[in-house]
Amino acid sequence: MQDKITRILKAIADPTRREIFHALVVASSALPITQISNQFDITRQGVTKHIKTLEEAGLVQISNKGRERFCYADAQPLQEVNKWLKIYEKFWDDALDNLGSYLDDKT
Repeated sequence: MQDKITRILKAIADPTRREIFHALVVASSALPITQISNQFDITRQGVTKHIKTLEEAGLVQISNKGRERFCYADAQPLQEVNKWLKIYEKFWDDALDNLGSYLDDKT
């Protein structure tokens, strides 16, 4: 599980990859790589590398239709990150509750 989370966090760490992923989520359908690359001031090859990283993390699926490659977002892997973060959310909630109780006792 940790290796999967590492790949996902690496993928979403880069602002360009987050923008690509966001564009695919908003589109709610598969987009050709050409259309995606037209939205960015980097080369098509650069966009393709970013998409490859997103694909390795499971956040993007690629299919071929004729000569064109289409990408679509798959947000499901983000559930793994959410589950991992929930552990720390509980920790901080408990810590803040304890701090609140401590401060209430001191007043």
